[in-house]
Amino acid sequence: MLLVGAGAVGESILRILQSRDPDGKWLEKVVVSDCDLYRAQEVVGHLQEDERFVAEYADAREKDQIVALIQKYQCDFVMDAAAPYVCNNIFDASYEGGVNYGNMGTWSVPRDNPKLGLGIENSYIEPMTKYNFDRHKDWQKKGIMACICLGVDPGVVNVFAKFAAVYLFDEIHEIHVKDGGNLTIPGADKDTIIFGFNVWTVLDECINPNIEWDKEKGGFIVEGAFAGEETFEMPAGVGLNTLVKVEHEETVTMPRYLEQYGLKKCTFKIALDDNLVQALKVISSLGLRSLHPIHVSGVEVVPRDVVAAAAPQPKDLGSEMLGKMCVGVHCKGIKDGKTREVFIYQPFDNQISMHDWKMQAVVAQTGFGAAVGIELIAKGVWKDAGVFSPEYFDPIPYLEIMDEAGFEYGIVEMESQYKTINDKKIMAQIFTDAANLRKLAAKLEKR
Repeated sequence: MLLVGAGAVGESILRILQSRDPDGKWLEKVVVSDCDLYRAQEVVGHLQEDERFVAEYADAREKDQIVALIQKYQCDFVMDAAAPYVCNNIFDASYEGGVNYGNMGTWSVPRDNPKLGLGIENSYIEPMTKYNFDRHKDWQKKGIMACICLGVDPGVVNVFAKFAAVYLFDEIHEIHVKDGGNLTIPGADKDTIIFGFNVWTVLDECINPNIEWDKEKGGFIVEGAFAGEETFEMPAGVGLNTLVKVEHEETVTMPRYLEQYGLKKCTFKIALDDNLVQALKVISSLGLRSLHPIHVSGVEVVPRDVVAAAAPQPKDLGSEMLGKMCVGVHCKGIKDGKTREVFIYQPFDNQISMHDWKMQAVVAQTGFGAAVGIELIAKGVWKDAGVFSPEYFDPIPYLEIMDEAGFEYGIVEMESQYKTINDKKIMAQIFTDAANLRKLAAKLEKR
């Protein structure tokens, strides 16, 4: 595997993969690459002198450098853990190198003056996931696979959505992704601004026009940043969260694969700290999220790069944070002729994360989501030719690994004030039924 991007999430993916396959049965070698060679070497050094991991320099803006590493090490798979603006380069390099590919999010380019309203093309020059899905047939013809949006959200929540559509509903009408938590830093200054995730990504997706999908209203509806505020009670002791819409891939991928199950509406909302929201608004107003280079005292700089470099980094946050992350899908539909409403969620406690993985919760939660998908691809469980997101695949093997690895998840009935329904007997029966269906399908395919 070639890992492109040795940031906090990239490192968390490697830690989890190493723990899942300590003997190298399916993870034979990993090339850890970054545009900062020292950082790549540092990450390799954190992996307990495991000779499977080697560090290399690669600037992902230069496609040829990625292709060269694929060829040098005869890689089978490329995992993109770099900043969004280079993901198309890494995607193309994987295609050119003839290897499978995964990422945790895609690149999008909003118009300078988005018109908002109905129609994604009125607000975006390049909508998220379009670059990738437009090349599905090319990848298919070459016999290689790209699995995009393979993190926690998107990623784990996409698996949850497919599971709900197939096993919990006869018709699933609405899926609302909700990303929240109750993380705090005791004693932090009241004006402290916390970026829980990659700064560059936060600047990108939170300030971009947000997108929801509403089939009855004609498709994609685009609104300005921070629209659709609501409060939602998160389970697992997380509590009440105030959520707002931001741009996220699930609103594009879920309709693509789940409309056949009756899906009519899909949204994404996240809880953002008040200080962060205010900072993002100021950054946007000052033009500091721009990708257009400006000249400062004879030096050309990209404003967003400067902000991303100067802001507090997520990898520097850790044991001082208390609380949990909680990410899930709020699903509504019909089961046995009656309306049903469930929330499937993944909670991640920061103190446990720091103890077990030496990573803060937001980072480790995302890394876990990617690592489970990588394991399924490595073992040949998730396989095909073309470009896909997680909803395309069977969700059961993914959930089975989550169970096995202790990557906790829960399912609650909303009408019953968070009555838990995923007891071990029920889930074991669902897993057994699914396995029997897979065996039957395999027999029929042979015939």
